[in-house]
Amino acid sequence: MSRLSARLFFVVALPVVAALGAFALGTHAARARGVAPTAATSARLPLNASPARVASAVARNPRLKGAYRFTDNGWIYVHLQGSPANIGYQHGYLLAPEIADAFKAIKLETVHNTHHSWAFFRSAAKNMLWPHIPLEYQTELKGIVAGINARGVKLDLWDIVAFNAFSELPGYYVPWYDARHQKRDPEPPTAAYDHCSAFVATGDWTKNHQIVMAHNNWTSYLEGERWKIIFDIQPEHGYRILMDGFPGAIASDDDFGINSAGIMITETTISDFHGWNPNGIPEFVRAREAMQYANSIASYVKIMNEGNNGGYANDWLLGDEKTGEIARFEEGLKYTKLWTTKNGYFVGSNFPSDPDVTKYETTFNPNDLSNSANARHLRWKQLMKEYKGKIDTQLAEKFEGDHYDTFEKKIDPDERTLCGHLDLSPRGAHPFAPFGAVQSKVTDSRMVEHMELIAHLGHPCGESFYAKPFLKAHPQWDWEAPVLGNMLAYPWTQFHSGEEAAAK
Repeated sequence: MSRLSARLFFVVALPVVAALGAFALGTHAARARGVAPTAATSARLPLNASPARVASAVARNPRLKGAYRFTDNGWIYVHLQGSPANIGYQHGYLLAPEIADAFKAIKLETVHNTHHSWAFFRSAAKNMLWPHIPLEYQTELKGIVAGINARGVKLDLWDIVAFNAFSELPGYYVPWYDARHQKRDPEPPTAAYDHCSAFVATGDWTKNHQIVMAHNNWTSYLEGERWKIIFDIQPEHGYRILMDGFPGAIASDDDFGINSAGIMITETTISDFHGWNPNGIPEFVRAREAMQYANSIASYVKIMNEGNNGGYANDWLLGDEKTGEIARFEEGLKYTKLWTTKNGYFVGSNFPSDPDVTKYETTFNPNDLSNSANARHLRWKQLMKEYKGKIDTQLAEKFEGDHYDTFEKKIDPDERTLCGHLDLSPRGAHPFAPFGAVQSKVTDSRMVEHMELIAHLGHPCGESFYAKPFLKAHPQWDWEAPVLGNMLAYPWTQFHSGEEAAAK
C-alpha cells in the first residue's frame, strides 16, 4: 500500500470519555456524496449538560460514532468523519457551546463595523450566497445546524451561512453594496486592518532543503480568543485535512492546513482590495473545497479560480511535499498570477505582488514604508537573507513572534511587526485597537508526510492580552465588553491527524 493510500485508509476509533473535555462520538458514513441530513437520533441536550450526561447521550447517537474532541494547551482538537451530513452534524454537536459563543461575538462585531443589521447579512446568505454553494457543502452546513439545534442552540441555516462568510461579507460585499447604493459610512470600517504574516521556503533556503511553512493569524482579539480549533476531517470523498479553524466554519478561514495528498496551504490577505462578484462561489466554499480535493499546486489554483467571487482576496502560499515545489498564488477578482519555485521563498504580509492587482484592484501604496504591510515585507526579506540555509520549524516559530519595526528600526511591538500588537499603537484610523497576531502555526515537509503541524494559541511572542485593564485604559472599545475576553498565550503544541486524548 502506498503512503497516500495508507493515509486515506486510516480510520480512527475512540471510546467514549467523559473526563478532560474529551468524549467519543460517531457517525455511519452515507452511501452517496451530498445526502441530506436526517433527524437526530438522541434527545436534545442543553449546552450546560455535564460531561457524563453528554457521554451518555452521544453514545446512543449513531451519527456521532468515530468523532471526538479534546483540549490541549487551549486548543480544542476535533475529529470529524464520514458523509457531508454527518461531518456537519458532528461539527455542530461537538462544538455547539463554542459556536453559540462565537456567533454572539461575530454578530456584534459585524453589525457594529458595517452599520448593517444582521437581517441584512441573513438575506445575503439566503439570496446571494446559498444558490452558488455546491450540494456537498450545503449538506454540511445543514448538518451543522442540525447538530447545534440538537444541543439547544437556536440558530438557523441563514445564520450559519452568513456566519461562515464573516471573512468576506463585511469587508468585500458591504463596500460593493454600499457603493452601488450610495451609502456612506460615518466612520472608516475596521475591516480595513491588515491580516497575517506568513512565509514558505524550500531548497537552499532551508536547513534540510525541505519545505518550511509558517503563518500567524491577525484579527480582532474578540475573534482571536475563539480561533482555537484544530480540525481533523476525514471526509467520505477527497483527502484528509488537518487545519486550524473557527468554531462553526467549514473552512479554516485564516487558511493554514495540510491534506493527505501532501499539499501545504496558507495565505495573507491583500490590503486595500476592492472587488465583488455577487454571482460567484463564496470564498469560504472554494477554500474548503481546494483544501479537500487539491493534490497539486495547479489543482489548488484551478479550484480557487473557478467561480471566484472576489471575497477575501488573498496571496496564497502553497507547497507540495511530494515535489518540493512552493508557490505564491495571488488571486484578485479580475487579475490572478502564479509564481512557483523549487529553490527559494515567498513571504506574505498583506502586500500585493502583481502590479495589475495593485493598480487596478487596490488603493494600496507600495512606497509607504510606514505602512504595516510594507514594513513587515521588508522584515521578512531581512530574516530570509539573514537565515538562508538555516530555516527550520524552530526558526519559523521565532520569526512569527518577531517584534522588530523596520520603520522605527528598533524592537517595538506594534502594527508594523510580524507579531502584530495594534492594541499598543496610537496610530491608524482606530488607535489602540484590540487587534493583531492571535495565534500561529508551523509545519515542514517531514511533518506534512505524517500529517502533523505545530500550533501556538495567543500572541506567538508569548505575551497574553487581558481584557479588563485594556478596556479600563481604552474605553472607546467598551462596545466590545460583552464579548471581549482574555487572550492567553500557550506553549507551542504539536498535533497530528488521528490524534486521541489518551495520547496527551
